[in-house]
This record gives sequence, structure tokens and C-alpha cells, in this order.
Amino acid sequence: MTDDPELDPELDPELAPRLESDSAATPPARRVGGVLRRSPLLAVVIFVGGACGTLVRAALETAAPAAPAGVPWTTLVINVVGSLLLGLLLESLTRTGPDEGWRRTARLGLGTGVLGGFTTYSTFAVETVGRLTPQTMAVGLSYAVGSVVLGVAAAAVGYRLARRVLGRAPVSGQAG
Repeated sequence: MTDDPELDPELDPELAPRLESDSAATPPARRVGGVLRRSPLLAVVIFVGGACGTLVRAALETAAPAAPAGVPWTTLVINVVGSLLLGLLLESLTRTGPDEGWRRTARLGLGTGVLGGFTTYSTFAVETVGRLTPQTMAVGLSYAVGSVVLGVAAAAVGYRLARRVLGRAPVSGQAG
């Protein structure tokens, strides 16, 4: 058994022979390369989705740039909305069936690609550090804590919204 559920032979018996020959110490970069070799189309879907999400984020941040000492509202809203949408997407996909076919493509293209490109941890981190000065310490700390709390809360709302809309349907073939 591996730590990666996508590579767990108990979840996908077709992977068992390949995993037995792989070392448990296979570097993550090599595993990603294996995914690319198995499904280059999914890599393209992720790439295109990521480019689209990044372009939307860049356009929003250009239209409403953060004030140097104030709360970076645009980044905060982007990350909270992205968290909500990711919770909604992932729970919706989970409740409609197994992670294969169109569901896997949607998860990778929309979740990893579009929403991964749309949201931004690095900008959040840089904006937080830039506000951790004696003059703006309260803003920086409030922004950091508020972003994490609101992001987690938004993901939970998205998750619950999907459950409410789709009902308590069985998850991936399990009795519910």
C-alpha cells in the first residue's frame, strides 16, 4: 500500500504490478512523469485550465490592485471564492460516481487547473509578509488568520452546498 491513494493497488488493482516494481522511495517528480506518460491529455487539460485560472486572477488583480498597507481584498476574495468552488466541485464529483472518465478530467481540469491557477498561495504569502512590519502588523496578522479561516469555511460551505443539492446519495458506490 502507498501513501498516495491514486497509486494504491488496493484501490486500483491494475497498478499493483507496476507499483511492486517501483521503489517506495520513488521521488514525486518521477511519479508525476509517470502520470504524464500514462495520460498526456490530462496534463494538457490541467495546463490549459491552469492558464485560464491564472489569467482570470491576473485580470482581477490588475483591475483592483492591493493597497500597499491595507488588506489585499482582491486576493482574499479570489482565494475564498476559489475555496468555495473547489469544495463544491470536489464534493459534487465525489457524490456522482468514481474518480474516472469525465469526473477525473473535470477534477483535474477544473480543480487542479482552473481553480489551482485562480487561487494563489504565493501571492497570499508575499502580501502577508509585506504587511508584517511594525506599522502594519495588525493588518498582516488579521489578513493571514482571516484568509485561512475564511478559506476553510468557504470550502466547507461548498461541500455542504453540494451535499444539499445532490442529497445524501451514495459516495462512489458505498452505501450511504
